[in-house]
Amino acid sequence: MQGTDIGIDLGTASILVYIKGKGVVLKEPSVVAFDRDTNKIKAIGEDARLMLGRTPGNIVAVRPLRQGVISDYRVTEQMMKYFIQKALGKRAFRKPRVAVCVPSGVTEVEKKAVEDATYQAGAREVRLIEEPIAAAIGAGIDIVKPCGNMIVDIGGGTSDIAVISLAGIVVSASIKIAGDDFDEALVRYMRKKHNLLIGERTAEDIKIKIGTAYKRPEVDYMDVRGRNLVTGLPKTVKVSSEETEEALKETTSQIVEMIHSVLEKTPPELAADIADRGIVLTGGGSLLRGLEDLISTRTGINTMTAEDPMTAVAIGTGQYVELLAKYGD
Repeated sequence: MQGTDIGIDLGTASILVYIKGKGVVLKEPSVVAFDRDTNKIKAIGEDARLMLGRTPGNIVAVRPLRQGVISDYRVTEQMMKYFIQKALGKRAFRKPRVAVCVPSGVTEVEKKAVEDATYQAGAREVRLIEEPIAAAIGAGIDIVKPCGNMIVDIGGGTSDIAVISLAGIVVSASIKIAGDDFDEALVRYMRKKHNLLIGERTAEDIKIKIGTAYKRPEVDYMDVRGRNLVTGLPKTVKVSSEETEEALKETTSQIVEMIHSVLEKTPPELAADIADRGIVLTGGGSLLRGLEDLISTRTGINTMTAEDPMTAVAIGTGQYVELLAKYGD
């Protein structure tokens, strides 16, 4: 019986599981709800996400991964066990080989934590792969060639920027600014500008529906409900896409600055390749409208988003396992 090969994109916002020959079989938010009194887990994934900000005192909905790193080891382990079993179903006779992707800036201690949690969750063998490499494979880039490619992977908790050549990372940077920070910036803006208190789920809705990083020809509007900080009562405010650009300016600028600094450190031959081939965006955060335009304008390099940015890392992680199997490693 051949064991199954699985690739896991262990993200701050969501977890994706890729199974060899089947593609991405599972995509769920990395949220766990547990009962404080009994320490028992109540819900995992989408069921738990619906509870964010809406639970009674004894039940807490938490994200066990913060900024791409395990912040609650025990909960992460149980969450991974749940997702691996859910993805494999009942047919797992042998323990699977698992590749897990980690942000490029993680420390050895953090890597060890991910490895241990994966073994505990039932893996036979664990391989770690750096996020930009996985993202590049998943975006369909041939990483084995001696040619420079720049990948900007904007996830929920971290953004990884890397220049890849000959299947290795030449220059990279990882910043703890990504999709979650877009949400937080919107929460802050609504509080400051409209005296309105909104939760992170509402902020995410604004970001998805009308959020933009760059001026757009037409302006979109959205009604946002929250609590008026002056009266303490519920209130609805009409918000425009132009306002979201203003709210997100600081956060998006930090990502652009990081891309700049990576380009500055890139060897000239590879920099020429990148100018030629462009910058590729992956990760859920890259779905923010206008981000391509903003990066293109600021760097002068053509920027495009991978075909399916959300699943690129998971697919790349899974294909990495297949590459290892192929080369007999």
